[in-house]
Parts: sequence; structure tokens; C-alpha cells
Amino acid sequence: MRLASNVLLAAAFAASMLGCGNSGPQAVTPVLAASEPASASPRPAATPVQDSAFVASGPLLVEKQVDLAAQRAGVVTKILVDVGRQVRQGQLLAALDDRQLLAQRDAAQAATRSAQANLQDWQAETRMAQADFRRADAMFKAQLNTQEELDHARYKWQGSEFEVEKGKQDLLHAQAALQAASLELEKAYFRAPFDGIVARRYVRLGQELAPGDRVFWITTVRPLQVKFTVPERLIGRIRSGQMLEITCGDEPGVKHAAKVLQVSPVVDPSSGTLEVLAQLVNPGRDLRPGMTVDVRFGGMK
Repeated sequence: MRLASNVLLAAAFAASMLGCGNSGPQAVTPVLAASEPASASPRPAATPVQDSAFVASGPLLVEKQVDLAAQRAGVVTKILVDVGRQVRQGQLLAALDDRQLLAQRDAAQAATRSAQANLQDWQAETRMAQADFRRADAMFKAQLNTQEELDHARYKWQGSEFEVEKGKQDLLHAQAALQAASLELEKAYFRAPFDGIVARRYVRLGQELAPGDRVFWITTVRPLQVKFTVPERLIGRIRSGQMLEITCGDEPGVKHAAKVLQVSPVVDPSSGTLEVLAQLVNPGRDLRPGMTVDVRFGGMK
């Protein structure tokens, strides 16, 4: 029995040794297969992802925005509005010292009235000279006066007509001088060029201004527009009337609609871009001129 069991143990040991010898190559084969790239079914080439929209940026603008500047030298004597004040077109905002200009305007008005009266006087004189000539002519035909008397009446009438023409020119000159004085006087006043709001005030009372010095910055707040540039490859894909999407960094997640007003007909050769102007449709109160916004072209590649 012991001999039989030893034989069985020896047979089992030999079988196990044969199994280990066969497993060596099989264990290496999977490792080599894993380290080699699979080439049985090659992967297709990756397709580049195309953008579905083009995004540009630009500042918010308004069409009416101007710096009021002094047109003549003078000292500021009145300031009637300040920053943030709503103003109406033609409203007086500030004034320079106008005393001398008022005196010059009044003198021009007086000269105009004098020229008008002088013209009327010569017109009356001419009518009288014309009547004297008709009487002298009738008397000459009746042989009641001489040719010299008739010629004297004729020359007096003609001279009066020349004086009337001179009086008309004097009146025109006086009226032009009055208009010039009135224009100089108007330069002493600063009026709102349109309905808007005072964005800045540059002067103070008593300040002496020179021609060209800024006084106020007047601007409107609506309608809001945005001006931006796009690459020339978008020619034909953007047109007047097209709707755009506007977003602002100060209002994350809030979108506004804008309508294209103008597309430049030429391309800037230095940058290869064309300029586009769009106007926002019903913008929120938080959007103000000067802010930078992003413009998205939906569906453009």
C-alpha cells in the first residue's frame, strides 16, 4: 500500500511539472499581445469640430453725443444745469458775460431802425419829386415854364430814386451788422443741441474760457447701438435687418436682441475686416453707452 501511494505521488508530481512547463510560453504571450497596437480594424480620422457661431465684441454707442465747446472767449457767469440733468433741445445750460455783446447788439438795432427811417424818408422824397416832375411836364406842354425848369424837376426825381437805392443798401448793411452782433451774442450762451442728459460738466463759475474749451458733454441714452468688425470671410453672411444676440459681462446669462443697421461696403485692407453697426431692440435699463458687449452670430461658421 505504501509503495502504491508513493507511485501515485510521483505520478502527480510529474504531471504538475509538465503543467508548469507548458504554462511558461502561454503566460508571456498575452503580455506581448497587450503591448502591441491593435491594427486589425484602424480607427477613422478625427473630424475637426466647426464653430456654430462667431462672436465679436464692441462698445455700446448712441448716435447723438457731443462735447459743447466755447465759440468765443469770455467769463462764465451762469451755470444752470449739472451732471445727470435731463435737458431739452434749445434749453439754456450756461452763459458767458454778455454785457458788451448786448450793447453792441442794441447799437446795431438802433442803426437798423435809423437806416429804415432814412429809406422811408427818401421814398417819400422821391414820390414828391415825381409829382413835381409831372406838374413841370404839364406846365411845359402848356408853355408855362422853360425846358430848364422841366429838366431840373426830372433830375431831382432821378436823384431821389438813386437816394432810395442807396438807402436800401444802407438798410441791408445795417441788418447784416445786426445779424452779426446777434450771432456773437448767441455765442455767449450754451444751449442743448438735442434732448438728452448732461454726462459731464467741465467748467465752473468765474472761469475764463478760450475758443474751443469744452463746457458740457451732452448725450442721449437711447437708442443703443453697437459697432464691431468681422472678418472678410463673413461677407455675404451678414446683412442689414439680420438679428443678432448681445451679451454683456456685467449681466451674465442675460441676452439682448439687436438688428443690423449697416454693413460697410468696403473691407479695411490693413486688418481684412468690415465694420458692422447694429441697434439693440428694447435693451434693459442696466445697459449704458460706453459698455463693451459681445455679439454672437448664430449659425455662422
